[in-house]
Amino acid sequence: MMDTLNLPQRIRQDFPILQRKVHGKDLVYLDNAASAQKPLAVIEGQREYLSNYHSNIHRGAHHLAQLATEAFEGGRQKIADHIGAQGSEEIIFTGGSTDAINLVAQAWGRANLTSKDTVLVTQMEHHANIVPWQMVCEERGAKVVPVKVREDGTLDLDHFATCLERHQPKMVAFVHASNTLGTINPAQALCAQAKAAGALTLVDGSQALPHFSIDVQTLGCDFYVATGHKAYGPTGLGFLYGRKDILESMPPWRGGGEMIQRVSFQGTTYNGLPHKFEAGTPHISGGIAMGIALDWMNGVGIEAIHAHETALVQHAHSALGTLPAVRIIGNAPEKVGVVSLVIDGMHPYDLGTLLDGQGIAVRTGHHCTEPLMDHLGLSAGTLRMSFAAYTTREEIDRAIIALERAMNMLR
Repeated sequence: MMDTLNLPQRIRQDFPILQRKVHGKDLVYLDNAASAQKPLAVIEGQREYLSNYHSNIHRGAHHLAQLATEAFEGGRQKIADHIGAQGSEEIIFTGGSTDAINLVAQAWGRANLTSKDTVLVTQMEHHANIVPWQMVCEERGAKVVPVKVREDGTLDLDHFATCLERHQPKMVAFVHASNTLGTINPAQALCAQAKAAGALTLVDGSQALPHFSIDVQTLGCDFYVATGHKAYGPTGLGFLYGRKDILESMPPWRGGGEMIQRVSFQGTTYNGLPHKFEAGTPHISGGIAMGIALDWMNGVGIEAIHAHETALVQHAHSALGTLPAVRIIGNAPEKVGVVSLVIDGMHPYDLGTLLDGQGIAVRTGHHCTEPLMDHLGLSAGTLRMSFAAYTTREEIDRAIIALERAMNMLR
């Protein structure tokens, strides 16, 4: 049986921020679904680049430019290897998942959507996988249709099948794992059903990449997006995976340097993949650091991280069940390290503020999933605890003791 109890003890020293105090109390950081903390390897990797070999990439003939280019493109190759892409040219560096989804919505959507078309999403989507589709659909006269979510936080698979048949969508875009509910969707099966119905698929892996193994070939998706900062990497850097043939058929989204082969006032010839979609100077240290973050995760062991976080979720559910009036939002059988809850008669923000005073960092509100909150009748949102590889059971216990104290103060 995999030893999950000792995992945090092995790695917590890699995270300097976990040693600090907040309001005079030892920090308990349970806001990892918003952004995970960074190990020393990532911190030092960015520092090393900025200190010793910073230069612009691809275009320079000098030594520093060559070092920076090799390191940046090495980060791209690490991402490709990590998710099972067929080549690094299928990995487009973006500003994050939001930027990646906007790229597909604008470059693919403008070229392919018409007034007769539908984009299928789900009620559990982050705003980043709703609004870009609404924008391009409004422009093209197409429509966005949501698939229902059941009360237990799982996707209504019968309604998904009905929507495929009724609407014949051109694109199906859905979250691999929910940032609010923790639900892990059956992505492989959903992609297969969508493909059989003639649709392309985009999977938002923002909450999947930090928690479990991903293989885009096994999933059978056409696009996959994720962001670095939720997976122990830098902010402002993510990626889009796309099937090579589809990416080659798409026009560029942004124009400028790097995405061109030749420019004249008579016309412009665009660059090949992946550079066609990477206009301007990229987040070089971010691309390098994201590769280092994946190295760190693989060194720890993706399976060990997933097993550890699964045990934490089970422990949190059990412990919260002892508190009166606590209702857990999202009880899917397969979850990432996310536990959302509400307490009758108490506002999540008030609870979160009182927890912060005790050194406990949690998230409150709609978590950028307002349509889901409307569907579940949660006008004030939820209080969300979210876990990482370095989270301990003792931290969860301390958070629940603090939560009980806050509840008593608000009664």
